[in-house]
Parts: sequence; structure tokens; C-alpha cells
Amino acid sequence: MSPATRARYARRRQRRLAQVDNDLTTDQWHEILDAWGGCAYCRATGPALQRDCVQPVSRGGRYTVENVVPACASCNASKHNSEVTGWMRRKKLDEGAFLLRHATFLKELRERQAEPEAES
Repeated sequence: MSPATRARYARRRQRRLAQVDNDLTTDQWHEILDAWGGCAYCRATGPALQRDCVQPVSRGGRYTVENVVPACASCNASKHNSEVTGWMRRKKLDEGAFLLRHATFLKELRERQAEPEAES
């Protein structure tokens, strides 16, 4: 990819990001890292995990606690802006395990968020 193409892509991405509400906090990111314990896709562990949107920004996704999972650099680069389940099938990754873990994390997150409301 040429530098000009790369720069054009970066400008387009910045415009898309500026148009949506991205509300993922640093504390939430650390909570996500702890919950997953490694790459959400291939389960690799390491210090270089990146924030990856399950639904890509280019397809209407946002950086929110419900849409972000940790991904190793290899998975994040490979997935690019693909739809997650189709990409996992092509890579022969365990799509069912990912979907179950993601749903479990979201359920636990919603339960934790509901607790303060119940105490009020």
C-alpha cells in the first residue's frame, strides 16, 4: 500500500471516529483485558493486546465496552474490517467459543451495571 493510500485511509478513519460516540474508558479497557485474559480470537497472551471493535468502525461500530475486545496484533491486522464470524470461519478459529465468551462477558457486565440501580 502506498503512503498516499495509507494517509487517505487514516483520514477517512479519523472522520468516521469523530462522527460517533466512542465512550470506552481506560478502566473499562482494563476490565475487558482482565475478563478475556488474552486475545479474544486466538487466546494468545501478551502485553501487546490491542483494542479491536467486534463490529468494525467502518461498518458502524464504536469503541464502547460492548463492542471492544482485546486482540493480538496478528488477529487485529488480519481481521481488518471484516465481519467477525465470517473472518473467524475463514481463519478456522473457534467462532462458537468466542461468541459464548463475548455473550457471557456482556451478561456479567449488564448485571454489574444493574447492581447500583437495585441498591438505590
